[in-house]
Amino acid sequence: MNQMERKEKGMLYRVDDPEIRKLQNHQLVLLADYNRMDLADWTSRRALLMELFASFGKDSFVEGRIDANWGGYFCHVGNHVYINFNLTMVDDGEIRIEDHVMIGPGVTLISGSHPNDPMLRKDLWQYTDPVRIGENAWIGAGAIVLPGVSIGRDSIIGAGSVVTHSVPDGCVAAGNSCRVIRRLGEKDRRSYGRGCQLDEELKRMLEKDTGDS
Repeated sequence: MNQMERKEKGMLYRVDDPEIRKLQNHQLVLLADYNRMDLADWTSRRALLMELFASFGKDSFVEGRIDANWGGYFCHVGNHVYINFNLTMVDDGEIRIEDHVMIGPGVTLISGSHPNDPMLRKDLWQYTDPVRIGENAWIGAGAIVLPGVSIGRDSIIGAGSVVTHSVPDGCVAAGNSCRVIRRLGEKDRRSYGRGCQLDEELKRMLEKDTGDS
C-alpha cells in the first residue's frame, strides 16, 4: 500500500509523503484564498467552500475564517448547518457534520492524531480517526472534539468542553473531560437559557409542529 491508502484505512502513515503533501499544499493555498475573501461576498465564499470541502450542503453558512490542516478536504457539511467564527479543524481524517448542526465560535474538531511511540512520532507517522457531529446537535463555544468521537443527534455540548468520548443522542454533556449531565426532556422543550419560559406564541407554534394537544 502507498501512504494515502494506509491513511484511508486508518493505519499509521507518513505525513511527509510527497503525494500527500502535494495535495495538502494545494488545499492550503485555496484555504488561504478563502480566508482573504470579502466577508460580505457569501456567494463567492460558498463557491470556494464547495471546492475545498468534501461536500457542503444547502443553506449552510460559515462566519469568517477557517483554519484547517487540509482546508476541509475530508470534511462533509450537511444542509442547514451554521458554523460560527474561528472554526479550527485538524481534518487529516473524515469529519462529518450532519444536517441542522450549530457550531459555536472557536470550536476545534480533530480527526488526526499521533502514535504513542516517540520514535514513530519523530519519523512523522500519524493516523486518522473520524469525527461525526449528529443531526441537530449544538456544539458550544470553545469546545474541543477529539479523534474518534461521535456526538449524538440533538445533543448539546457545553462551552469549553473537551469531548474525549462519544455522546449519545438527546443529551446535555459538558466538562473536561466532557460527560453526560442529563437527558434532554420536556422541560427543555418549554424553556431556554437559565429557566426562562417560552412565550405563548412559541408554545402554540411547537404544539402545532409536533401535534401536541
